[in-house]
Amino acid sequence: MPNRLLAFLVLAGLASAVHAVRADEKPMMKAVVAHEYGAPEVLKFEEVPRPEPKEDEALVRVIASGVNPADPLTLSGKYAQEFGTHLPLIPGYDIAGIVEKTGAKVANLRAGDAVYGYPTFGGGWADYVTVKQWEVAAKPKTLNFTEAAAVPMGALTAWQALVDTAQLQPGQTILIHGGSGGVGSFAVQIAKARGARVIATASTANQDLLKQLGADVAIDYTKTRFQDVAKDVDAVLDPVGKETLARSYDAVKKGGIVMSLVALPDPAECAKRGIRAAAISVHPDAEDLTEIARLIDTGKIKPIVTEVLPLNEAIAAQRQAPLIESPSDRGEMQMRFDNDDLTLRPGG
Repeated sequence: MPNRLLAFLVLAGLASAVHAVRADEKPMMKAVVAHEYGAPEVLKFEEVPRPEPKEDEALVRVIASGVNPADPLTLSGKYAQEFGTHLPLIPGYDIAGIVEKTGAKVANLRAGDAVYGYPTFGGGWADYVTVKQWEVAAKPKTLNFTEAAAVPMGALTAWQALVDTAQLQPGQTILIHGGSGGVGSFAVQIAKARGARVIATASTANQDLLKQLGADVAIDYTKTRFQDVAKDVDAVLDPVGKETLARSYDAVKKGGIVMSLVALPDPAECAKRGIRAAAISVHPDAEDLTEIARLIDTGKIKPIVTEVLPLNEAIAAQRQAPLIESPSDRGEMQMRFDNDDLTLRPGG
């Protein structure tokens, strides 16, 4: 295990002792920080002041944190205004950890609670992060912290699309593009948990995974035109866009819905066919996270985790994230603090 991280853990305790004497000093923590927008190379692994929770916040000791396509978008600065981000920036929108302390107005969280969630403005690539109580929920009991960190943003996106927007019902049929990806893999499982019939697309290498996830029909998009198989579906979930989205309109029955994570479905094309259109975005929601945790603990949903990288290789991890153009073949990446080693773990 890297000695410097073990030393940091020991020094954190020493710093607390020093604080009793030197009140002018602030507790410090390790974090991955960007002081300017740009490519992954702007990220620095450094020691920064530990955040202090406001009265409506909780301080969470991060045991695991994720990397997903939102991170390079945020890091680029192109969407700073839309995302509400400011420099210096600590990435990380998926976390799992333990509540360290809470503000006076936080009623639903207690010190020692194991939680997972989605901090609206990131901050998860660090030893500690502050969260609002509506951004986190109790961690699924059947998952370890690394597995739990693979869940929040991807599962919330799928849940809010299928449950809140499409209002998917038992017996309905949904076409899920990129069914083996970070959002798609959760969407397949959530749809099955709601009693829907699932048609999902992925590359040749991920056909078995689609079946393991529960897809009723698995389509290899490199060999088969999905519209030749998927007809009169009630809903489409599209994380790809462009021509995949354009070819999806004809697969939907009248009164159905097309949802895209990357574009606004063409209103004219949808109106012509009598179908609904929705551009899907995601927001933190403790109630949704609680429902997702319930499905996980009853065996209906399972995250996929595959690889481990140390935190100080966050630049390498971030370089991979921009490659996620089609989520069908790539999932999320997770970070974890395991014993004395802080690591990143990609999954999907």
